Amino acid sequence: MKRYWPLFTLLLIAALEAAALAYGVQKGIFAWMHFFMGLFLCKFAMLKLFHPRDFAKGFQMYDLVAKKFSGYAYLYPFIELGLGLSYLSFAYPQVTYLLTILIMAIGAIGVIRALRKGLNVRCACMGTVLDVPLSTVTLSEDIGMGIMACWMLIAS
Repeated sequence: MKRYWPLFTLLLIAALEAAALAYGVQKGIFAWMHFFMGLFLCKFAMLKLFHPRDFAKGFQMYDLVAKKFSGYAYLYPFIELGLGLSYLSFAYPQVTYLLTILIMAIGAIGVIRALRKGLNVRCACMGTVLDVPLSTVTLSEDIGMGIMACWMLIAS
């Protein structure tokens, strides 16, 4: 559990920040989810961009697309940042939701495959700044973000 503390801390802080923003603009759960997704994705993109080469190496160990196209591993933090900024600005919501669903589904499939193979690798989700193992927690993150994007797509 101690190894996951940085991840839980980032999730909790993003959730609290999102609640403060949603409360401040007098909006409900839909705005909270937008803010949470935006803050979460931007923070995680930032962590990946601290050491892009190391992130890319780790990401290629289990991501389906990054395994085949190494350029995707370098592009991924910018995709994540773009999605985060789109959530925060409420720009192109339908496109944002669909891209999030696609990217999180691909990520979840890669994590499932890696876990089934018994790969013992670090989760690249937090870059190389924080040491978190690839696990069902990583899978929960991908699935949770995908479900939130699905809910927002249906609700909009």
